[in-house]
Amino acid sequence: MKRDSFGSRFGALVAMAGSAVGLGNLWRFPYLVGENGGAAFIIIYVILCFFICLPIFMSEFIVGRRSQKNAYSAFRDLSGGSAWRWVGLFTIIVPLIVLSYYSVIGGWSIDYLLKSLTFSFTGGESQSAINTMFTDFVTSTGGPLLAHTAFLLVTTLIVIIGIKDGIEKFSKVMMPLLFFIVIGIAIYSMTLPGAKAGLDYLFNPDFSKINGKTIAAALGQAFFSLSLGFGTIMTYASYVDKKENTLFQSVATASSDLVFALVAGTAIMPAVFAFGISPQSGPGLVFETLPYVFGQMPAGGFIAILFFVALLVAAITSSISMLEVAVAYLVEEKKFSRIGAGALLFAICWVVGAVCTLSFGPLSHIKIDGGNIFDFFDNLSSNVLMTLGSLLTVLFVGWRLKKTDVYDEFTNGGTLSTNAKIFGVLWFLIRYICPLAILIIFISGLF
Repeated sequence: MKRDSFGSRFGALVAMAGSAVGLGNLWRFPYLVGENGGAAFIIIYVILCFFICLPIFMSEFIVGRRSQKNAYSAFRDLSGGSAWRWVGLFTIIVPLIVLSYYSVIGGWSIDYLLKSLTFSFTGGESQSAINTMFTDFVTSTGGPLLAHTAFLLVTTLIVIIGIKDGIEKFSKVMMPLLFFIVIGIAIYSMTLPGAKAGLDYLFNPDFSKINGKTIAAALGQAFFSLSLGFGTIMTYASYVDKKENTLFQSVATASSDLVFALVAGTAIMPAVFAFGISPQSGPGLVFETLPYVFGQMPAGGFIAILFFVALLVAAITSSISMLEVAVAYLVEEKKFSRIGAGALLFAICWVVGAVCTLSFGPLSHIKIDGGNIFDFFDNLSSNVLMTLGSLLTVLFVGWRLKKTDVYDEFTNGGTLSTNAKIFGVLWFLIRYICPLAILIIFISGLF
């Protein structure tokens, strides 16, 4: 049976951008900027994105497109059946772990979209009332479980439909919509009185805030946002036509992700400052601080609807890429149907996600390294598993694959002159700089 694939260059680009652009941009990026000193964090983030993460992205792209197979088969076949195949299995398991707790936040975004549609934030509620609304919801049992189930079900249904008819069609419609919504909110946010302080916070650097943990947080965010180290780019690249340009697809995806993160910051931080809210609100920024802000601003009820639509779309475009990694493996290696693979993985992720959901309520007494079960999975994935997956991938491309094969894939058989000219720099970054930088920043983040 012919393997499914993306039907167009634009389809492949928006699907990859959708994998990268997600909750990492709208939920995680703004509060990390707030916690790590604003513009100084952004500058470090940009540097890491293009000099460390982009070569890693290209490495994953090369492995996927060269093999035209799922992550496990890609490592197995390109390494000649060596022990490297277990790295492929690792990159299949990690996105399932991420999806399990990611769907919890996706469920929150569904609930808050429903709340915004009923204008629950515009009745003059105090900040404490909004905080209580969020706390009451996440610590309850039925609501969060139902929302988690709904989010995971939508994700699974899109993936079951297929690459071209499911993932690509969804991404073609939703990614442009997502960008337009967030750009519109950013423009509106910048017109609010006092918004300039938020822009200054975002774009005037204070390098005294930079330390090892800040750099580690920026690298972890870049990995999380670009979907590095857990097979999604590799899997999507395996569906990309051999005629497409690896450099173009990679730079376009990374740039889209970065621009979206900055626009999201511009949409959120000026509004936060305009109403005198602390930018260091942590993970609650989107679900506690912003609903209060929406309640204070003119037309805030409608802005809230747009924002939570954007948040939900961003979450789904990323979640489908995570699920597809394991679906591709089960379909191609274990001969599952897409429906059977989707159903099995839905059940697995639902169980793990349910435990993460309940860790805010009935299971909140269970602590791991000072945090709840949800925090444990988030920290483990962002700061350990993705970093390890990225390290193993660049070591595989830089030290296990033949240089001539990497060159052939990157330059489309030597036909792309620009790619050929910069290949030496890319090879040096993949072989030496990326592994060393990942190790140094990973270790510095531990202390």
